[in-house]
Amino acid sequence: MNLYRKPIGDSILTVKVKSAKNEIGNKVERRLKEFESVRRESNERIFQELAFCILTANSSARMGLKAQSEIGGGFVSYTEQELRNALHRLGYRFWRVRASYIVEARWVIPRLREILSMDEHEARMFLVRNVKGLGMKEASHFLRNTGAKNLAIVDRHILRVLSEHEIITMPKTLTVRRYLEVEDAERGLAKEAGMSLAELDLYLWYLKTGQVLK
Repeated sequence: MNLYRKPIGDSILTVKVKSAKNEIGNKVERRLKEFESVRRESNERIFQELAFCILTANSSARMGLKAQSEIGGGFVSYTEQELRNALHRLGYRFWRVRASYIVEARWVIPRLREILSMDEHEARMFLVRNVKGLGMKEASHFLRNTGAKNLAIVDRHILRVLSEHEIITMPKTLTVRRYLEVEDAERGLAKEAGMSLAELDLYLWYLKTGQVLK
């Protein structure tokens, strides 16, 4: 399989992204400022974002948001059984295994400031290698939601919009190498559109879903 970038220029997708910025730019800007503000909060609050990102894997952002709203500080304080019960009540599909991942990940709470002070790419690989439940997408998501600007969140929506506009060919599997290749393609698109990867992700997600979530 060959991933590739289209020639730089006013591609159809670039035009759509710029149009979306004219339409919802203020909303996206507010969301990015919210992300930046999270890293100034307590480690326990930051950990809630990590738990949210664990929950979104093979699920939906809306379900993750619902769980985060309902459980909140329970991600830090609940026993594993209490967390399982809470997720089950909410109708979350993977309530057993993800509760286990979140409880097991609590070791990282006192190290969160240290991790967020690292180079973004180094921080991502540290999380992928050391926190069960965080792959490349989830680690990128967590870091973006805590203020990182230069990482792409490559989920199925992003892959579809990029492949539909022939920015990439759709990968059959998303290995780390393929993930980085897609991210590099997005970086070229972000440069065309004059924005960061963090900003671009929100516009691409909006183009595919009509929503600006997190």
